[in-house]
Amino acid sequence: MRLKLVTATSLLALCLVTTAQSAEINQDGANAVKDTLTKLLPEDMAKSGFISVNPAGTRYEIIYDLAKLLTKVDPAKFAISGLTPFSTFATPLDSGLWNIEGDNKLNVSGHFKDPDQKTTNFTYSIASIVYSGVFDPAISYLRSGTFAIKDVKVASKSEIAEVSARIASMDHKLSSTDSSGGNGRIDFVGSASMSGFVEQVSSLQMPPIELRAGSINVDAKVNGLPAKQIREMVFFALEHLDEKELSAENTDKIKAIVKEAFPLLTSFSETIGINDLAVINEMGKGGAKAFGYNLAIEGPSDAMRFGFGMNAQEISLDTPLMPANYAPFMPTNFDFQLAVPNLDFASFGDALMAVDFNDKAPEKTGEEMAKKLFRDGLLMVEFPKVSAKSEVYDLDMTGKIEGRIDTEKDYSMEATILARDLDKTIAAVQELAKTDPDLNQVSFGIMMVKGFAKTDADGRSRWDISVSRDGAVAVNGQQIKGPDGLDQDQGLQTEQEPDQGQDAAPAPPQQP
Repeated sequence: MRLKLVTATSLLALCLVTTAQSAEINQDGANAVKDTLTKLLPEDMAKSGFISVNPAGTRYEIIYDLAKLLTKVDPAKFAISGLTPFSTFATPLDSGLWNIEGDNKLNVSGHFKDPDQKTTNFTYSIASIVYSGVFDPAISYLRSGTFAIKDVKVASKSEIAEVSARIASMDHKLSSTDSSGGNGRIDFVGSASMSGFVEQVSSLQMPPIELRAGSINVDAKVNGLPAKQIREMVFFALEHLDEKELSAENTDKIKAIVKEAFPLLTSFSETIGINDLAVINEMGKGGAKAFGYNLAIEGPSDAMRFGFGMNAQEISLDTPLMPANYAPFMPTNFDFQLAVPNLDFASFGDALMAVDFNDKAPEKTGEEMAKKLFRDGLLMVEFPKVSAKSEVYDLDMTGKIEGRIDTEKDYSMEATILARDLDKTIAAVQELAKTDPDLNQVSFGIMMVKGFAKTDADGRSRWDISVSRDGAVAVNGQQIKGPDGLDQDQGLQTEQEPDQGQDAAPAPPQQP
């Protein structure tokens, strides 16, 4: 029952599922809106009166008085002051959609006790919450909207920790169109921005730390979303939360909904950019001029590609914990991109439809579904770009690894590594080895690796590395390790007997 209450409460802002009956605004219409908003709630919560709806000219005013939900709460365990009602105005349109708008603020304080009976005091304030949008009852979601939040302040303090945060402003925009493929699917585009973020954290176990970001920007897009079917799945879950086992009829019903919803989307992308990021504590300061994150899913349902990446520019670190002679090796820029192609969500969906949701031992079923998603258990991980740059090195790598999800041994790898100014890197390591003799081996190792390199037209050193499933390793076409199980001499090419048509690698230089 607790889960049902929490889930239903989180949907309150989206559950205006009644349609606009007419342009006339009256009390009967207000009562109908209220009944719609409360029909998913537990009976005691629905009757608490925390939702009320009144005619207001050409629209309805929906009032949420959350304080009425707390009348039975023990004030010794939880108390809050300043919690005033907030309003949303809903205007029915002839199209069956609704205009939604509001202008509210928040300023509350209180305390609560954790399971160990330790008290935490808190304050939350938002100077302005202004929003407007177009709500579609058919999908229980907004078709479009704009949101602006100003001057957010949050603070909490307990016996062991203290946290405070503030945000100067947050803005969000949402728009949608019907997908080109039809079938009731929808394409959504959203963007958000935040400025002036500051968070301070301290506790008995750690010194104070401060996080800052000048701005945070988010862009997201999802195409082909089966919004109606997702709505049906949510309401089905709410309706059957208290059932330990689904009946055969209900099992068939939810499977039919899920089958109609597959694939759950045709593409998805999200990028997050953080500017002027800083982390400050008593030991120093670090950060980056820019930090980025990206996520993308695209392609046909039987061969979708999952991509993920992070990058940072102008990384800085100012702390006595970093010895000055090691500082040149601190990366100033990095970029990491990873992708998993050929995910077969079509076969995965078919396998999901065959699952017995009441099965008490789904482990074997899970393994079989994983093999469907990864095409008979075959897994490929691509690295479109991995790069790192500092004062003394500049490295780029691309490659891919192929293997199986049920073993760590049966795999192969293809990779290309490029290094600019490798002699500069070797010299820097040798200089550092004067104070740290253990690095002599690192210097010698880099020189050995250089011996296998080719030189590209732009002057960069190149290594094309191949690792076969049988364990054989080759660099720039020359085998340096034979297949597993063979004698080392059998698997190793030498300068005297290179492969036909291949240049033998030069002998590695001697240790200085």
